[in-house]
Formats: sequence, C-alpha cells, structure tokens
Amino acid sequence: CWQTWPRRRRRRALRGGGGPEPLQHRLLGHLPEDRAKRIVQLLEPKNDWTKQEVQQMINDHVSVVAPLNVTHLIHAIENLNLNRLEQEALNTLKTWDGAHSEDDIAPTIYSKWVYQYLEMTFLDEMGEELFEQFLKTHLAKRAVAHVLNNPSSVWWNNITSDQAETREEILVAAFKKSVLLLSEQFGAESHSWNWGKVHTLEHQHPIGSQAMLRSTFNIGPFPMKGGKEVIDNRGYDYSNSGLYQIKSGPSTRRVIDFSDIENSMSILPTGQSGNPFSPHYGDQAELFNAGGFRKMKMNKKEIIDNSTKLIFLPTDE
Repeated sequence: CWQTWPRRRRRRALRGGGGPEPLQHRLLGHLPEDRAKRIVQLLEPKNDWTKQEVQQMINDHVSVVAPLNVTHLIHAIENLNLNRLEQEALNTLKTWDGAHSEDDIAPTIYSKWVYQYLEMTFLDEMGEELFEQFLKTHLAKRAVAHVLNNPSSVWWNNITSDQAETREEILVAAFKKSVLLLSEQFGAESHSWNWGKVHTLEHQHPIGSQAMLRSTFNIGPFPMKGGKEVIDNRGYDYSNSGLYQIKSGPSTRRVIDFSDIENSMSILPTGQSGNPFSPHYGDQAELFNAGGFRKMKMNKKEIIDNSTKLIFLPTDE
C-alpha cells in the first residue's frame, strides 16, 4: 500500500503531518526504529522496483541508527589521549556506514561497546539476574539509542560509587574496556576483528546437541552477515563473551512479481527435507546465507520436467 500513496502524501506521512500514520511509526510498534528507518530510506526515492532490487533490499544489512549512536561516543572521546588500538577502533567507527557484512570490523567493535555501555549503565540498579533478563527483551534494544540521546538520564549514575557519573564518562569507559577485551580475545591487530568471526549461525537439531552427532544433524556453523534490527535481521543476545550466536532470523525469503508469477523466486535457510540423510536436508543453506534465490516451479509441466518420480508397485505375492 505504501507504493500506491501519492509521493506528496508519502512525504507528509513521513513528517507526521496529515494523512495516514507515519510509516516508521506503524512499522515500529514496540521494536526499535532501526529497520523502519532503513525501509523508509530505501522505499521513498522510487516506485519502479524490479525483482532484483527487491532481492537486494531483503538482504540489506545496513543500520542507519547505529552510526548515529556512535556519534555520542565520538564526541565524548575524540579529544582524549588514546593508545594505538583505541585510535584504530575509533577511526573504524568514525567511517562506518552501518553495514554488517562478514568482513566488516565496525559491527564487532560496536556490539562489544553496546554491551559494555548497557552493563555499566543498568547493572548497578538491576542486579545481575534482572540485567540478564533485561538483555533478552526488546526494551534493551530500544534503550540503546533512547538512553544515549538523554545525557541527563538517571541511569548514567552508578549508585554503587560515591560520585555521580556522566554519560561521557560511561561511554568512554565502555569503549576502552571493549577495545581491551577484543584485543585479548582476537589479538592486537584490529583488522582481524571481522564480524563473521563473532556473528555465526548454526541450525541446530535436538539430537545434534550430542557432540558426536553434531556434524550429522546440525547445519553449520557459518560466519554470517546481517545483525540486530537491520532488514536482514538476526536475533542474538548481547553478552560479555563478544560472540553472537544467532537464535532467530528469516524463515524463508520470497520475491513474487504478480505480473510474472512463473518467475517467482524463493529460498529456505536449510533445505526442503527434514531427513538428515537426504541430499536436500541442507542444500540451500549456503545460497541462503549468500543472499541468493532459487526459481520457484509454478506450473505443472515445469514441475514434471524437472522432477523425479518414485513409483510403488504391488508384488505378485
């Protein structure tokens, strides 16, 4: 329906004046605004979308909010004396466009920093048990930008200390600790801190929880693009480990042009078969991870011409 609105009406809706409720508000709900903002950013400039362009948008992994969050860190830290590794990490974040490809370094630094910032901000009031529960909620994801944009928030002060901490002090401390932990975990060369090393996907089977059966029943693990609250959305928990094992994501991708139904495209995360010993148990996984699609077979002749048939015949007995 968005594409059917007149351009003037869409712009007015985006500003929040008149017409339908602003698109980003309707897409937001109780979730962070990251995906809604990116969808609007991509949809607004044009109406003549092709199937190939829709495929690219489905696989988009750029956050328009994360680089804005980083600006608060930059303002807090840019005039401080930093060691070599801290300066390299800051420079990486300064030039980040929000992309979460497997080779990107910035999302590794950013995600580590976000966890440290959340821990230093909320743990003292919540305690460990409640803080761990908080991290698993949408509220935690929304709090990242919301609290960052509020320098007078009561959360900045650490109630266990004798002084009143400021936003800038917390952000700087979180950044320095993040760089230190990343160097201890992945080495003192920041170019090796690529996102695919820490952001991984493994499709787990209950039987695959047994180590000796893991390779037979589980599919993966794979280094993965995508991230938290981008269009190619991946669900994982923030944690001090600095490792982000994906727990949820797209269950399928489909692009259907109703003027050309028979050339529709789709893909599954693993394969069509639920039998671990079938060649189709995980034969779509790598193509799915790479953002690819397969042509859907939409008419009887095409299905017959490209299919095998198993026929059961009665015996003579």
